[in-house]
Amino acid sequence: MLGRVDYRPTLQDMQAFTASRQAHTPDELWICEHPPTFTEGISSRSEHLLRATDIPVVRTDRGGQVTYHGPGQVVAYPLLDLKRAGYFVKEYVFRIEEALIRSLGIWGVTGHRVRGAPGIYVRPHDPGAHARLTPGPAGAAPDFSGLGKIAALGIKVSRHCTYHGVALNVCMDLKPFDLINPCGYAGLRTVDLSTIGSTIAWEDAAQILAARLQSALSP
Repeated sequence: MLGRVDYRPTLQDMQAFTASRQAHTPDELWICEHPPTFTEGISSRSEHLLRATDIPVVRTDRGGQVTYHGPGQVVAYPLLDLKRAGYFVKEYVFRIEEALIRSLGIWGVTGHRVRGAPGIYVRPHDPGAHARLTPGPAGAAPDFSGLGKIAALGIKVSRHCTYHGVALNVCMDLKPFDLINPCGYAGLRTVDLSTIGSTIAWEDAAQILAARLQSALSP
């Protein structure tokens, strides 16, 4: 557990760790939260940041579009050797999402995947509902009807090794999400556990997510 740490030096530390890895370097899982920060992925477009603010904007080398990090959000960075783990990037993403879904289940919240939009979503009006989402046709735009995004995912893989990761919204100020098109989707609602009725301490959420990630990402 790193506690609350600035985003930019944490990114630099992840990059340095990954660049210096050897075949025998043990995997690590960093758990933290960040001060208010917007981060942009390699495909992010400037128009998705709707207006300038005093919140710093950091351009990164992860996949995806713009997102927001802030206090009350559990951020997890798996630093994993996929070649040694024995699975590929698509399964890696699936396993991270599965860890999120299992964590949410502990708090009585049903997490959902949306085709074509990595991350985990919930039904804010009925967060415990188990009914499956109806997937749209392959290639269609993601359908976020009745959903809110509770966890964002953005990764980078270099020489089979991962960095960046996932952010789970626990109890945070959600207003900065109104200043962006979250993950590049205009109008996408962002929620946290507290707004859907689950009061969880940050430390408890961090420990549970860390344990589920360690289990899900095991070879």
